Amino acid sequence: MWNARMVHSLKLLPLLACLAFSAAAETPRSIYDQENLMAWCIVPFDAKKRGPEERALMLEKLGLHRLAYDWRTEHIPTFDAEVEAMNRHKIELTAWWFPNDLNDEARAIFQTIDKYKITPQLWIMGGGDLLQPGKANDARVVAEANRVKTIAIEAKKHGCKVGLYNHGGWFGEPENQIDIIQTLLKQQIDNVGIVYNFHHGHEHLPRFGELVRKMKPYLLAVNLNGMIPKGDSQGKKILPLSQGTQELEMMRVLEASGWHGAVGIIDHLPETDSEKTLGENLLGFKWLVAELNQPGSGGPRPFPELQANAPKSTEGHRGRALNAASGGLTFPGKPEYRQLPLVVDCWAK
Repeated sequence: MWNARMVHSLKLLPLLACLAFSAAAETPRSIYDQENLMAWCIVPFDAKKRGPEERALMLEKLGLHRLAYDWRTEHIPTFDAEVEAMNRHKIELTAWWFPNDLNDEARAIFQTIDKYKITPQLWIMGGGDLLQPGKANDARVVAEANRVKTIAIEAKKHGCKVGLYNHGGWFGEPENQIDIIQTLLKQQIDNVGIVYNFHHGHEHLPRFGELVRKMKPYLLAVNLNGMIPKGDSQGKKILPLSQGTQELEMMRVLEASGWHGAVGIIDHLPETDSEKTLGENLLGFKWLVAELNQPGSGGPRPFPELQANAPKSTEGHRGRALNAASGGLTFPGKPEYRQLPLVVDCWAK
């Protein structure tokens, strides 16, 4: 038997289904879903020197479906083969390393982009010595904005965005990149953003959270790396994910910011097979994501044989203590840590 209330409920079912679908569709995916990962620095840094087809097969085997393409001059003749191989294996060419001006190599890239109707981000570099705020720094901003503008105008004709890549020096400082972008926005150039690499940001560790807040409106992509303080000056610039002391908190800060964009894992070790390096990074990445979701759930940290960089203890005032010169320690969060006041008892030398 049907009553009026049951009939009324049935009439509401299509509406409720639509609302549920809408809510699900609006739920953003995590930036740390594996589907969002792209491989970076795997072309000239691959000890096996794979060609386009072999590279695509490797990515497919690893479950990576996005590539940031870091070619060199010898790879120009295989641009078409690279795109075709990635297309066959359903791997998106998310980004393409780009010259610093519109030279013949840049034109070859645009020809390939047009031919295959793809729209990768175009990552460009710069350099220069650091400058103090003032007229010289302001002039550098204008000069670099003019250089980038030429590339950005052409890139927009092909449906592409331009990413300012932090590779050290003046150009690699996020505040300077933001000044360049804001200068361009005043000229209605709106297809320029930032690509931030952990491995080129060791000097930014003390203020990473501040930089994420500043970069967020312009951030196109972030490439991860195992991180320890001053690792770039200790021969530990490139570390597998999970083998540093800082990347877990950096990833937490990035996720908490609400930013959404492409996330890269890197090889960047020319003496190793890219499949091995990416595989190690994937294993470390999964451990880090588990720790982000539920501290302590990741189990033992991967690669115990690679723990040479782990913080070491020493004799302290009251027994064994952290040797802070070797790095820091991250502990799982607890609700009580968020209740004020906080009382900390420590001895420091």
